[in-house]
Amino acid sequence: MKITRLKTWQVPPRWLFLKIETDEGAYGWGEPVVEGRAATVEAAVHELSDYLVGQDPHRIEHLWNTLYRAGFYRGGPILMSAIAGIDQALWDLKGRDLGVPVHQLLGGRVRDRMRMYAWTGGDRPQDVGAGARTLVDQGFTAFKMNGTPELAIVDSHRKIDEAVARVAEARDAVGPDVGIGIDFHGRVHRPMAKALLRELEPYHPMFVEEPVAPEHLPCLTNIAGGLGYPLATGERLHTRFEFRDLLAQGMIDVVQPDLSHCGGISEGMKIASLASCHDVALAPHCPLGPLTLAASLHVDAVNHNAFIQEQSMGIHYNRDNDVLDYLVDKSALAIEDGFCAIPEGPGLGVEIDEAFVEERARVGHRWRNPVWTHEDGSIAEW
Repeated sequence: MKITRLKTWQVPPRWLFLKIETDEGAYGWGEPVVEGRAATVEAAVHELSDYLVGQDPHRIEHLWNTLYRAGFYRGGPILMSAIAGIDQALWDLKGRDLGVPVHQLLGGRVRDRMRMYAWTGGDRPQDVGAGARTLVDQGFTAFKMNGTPELAIVDSHRKIDEAVARVAEARDAVGPDVGIGIDFHGRVHRPMAKALLRELEPYHPMFVEEPVAPEHLPCLTNIAGGLGYPLATGERLHTRFEFRDLLAQGMIDVVQPDLSHCGGISEGMKIASLASCHDVALAPHCPLGPLTLAASLHVDAVNHNAFIQEQSMGIHYNRDNDVLDYLVDKSALAIEDGFCAIPEGPGLGVEIDEAFVEERARVGHRWRNPVWTHEDGSIAEW
């Protein structure tokens, strides 16, 4: 069997789908994308096709190393996201060809279903209490919210008070037993994070995510020591080597690799194993589409340290189309009572409606994240 073609589609709301085809009719789907840079990643996928066409798709580890090492320059969000979607598609293809789910190829599942969480409150968080209560009524036992809108590097304490008040509102709405993930989105700089991290402690977060931007993670050893709740990060780290250094310094309690940004299932498995060596939890980042979610669930299925899974159904970014729209069988990723069953179909366990993909690709997208500014006109972190 040989790879013959890589086909890509940009589809709403902000995703890129990939299909790898072979000369024997076997195929696999993946989701190589960086939010806001879909066209750039798409170009990278087709550049990488030079290393793939004519090759045996079953040699996933060899092909991964070829894509990662053969071009000399390596790492970064664009290259690793292109590799990630290709890797997902190769695992999907292999599972389909052998008639087994990907998790079976990875050693077999350690759990039957995965705890899930949903988003509430939007980019500039508001009405978080009502939104959280709605999610709990839908069966979720955990949710995530943005902790704050933009903050200057040194800002007024009023902004901290407002952020803490929103978390207090959410906690009051759902009670003590529901998990609250608080995402700082890298918007909080070190001088403000020192105070904000401490003042959130009475509300017992499930975790606080990206308390500072990834380039400033080393400061966590100085500003976050002794906190009584977990810190999480990882969506903007792209290789096991970046996670290695983070874990070795004991700065983080939950790793959040994105299976469409970190090199796919193959690299995600290595990151998960590395985290387990440090007794650190796994909670893959996934504000993307059905293929990233399915890939994440297969990694969750076989890693004992996985504890919860993000998903983007109904998230404020998903305009025009949502996660389940592209599936032939929408029950494959159904969430019931806050859990999603591990997919048991061959490959990733989801069947993409290719005709619908073609239709929506004619609409396409040019999604960009918001560009925020401070009061003085300087660029703010989004």
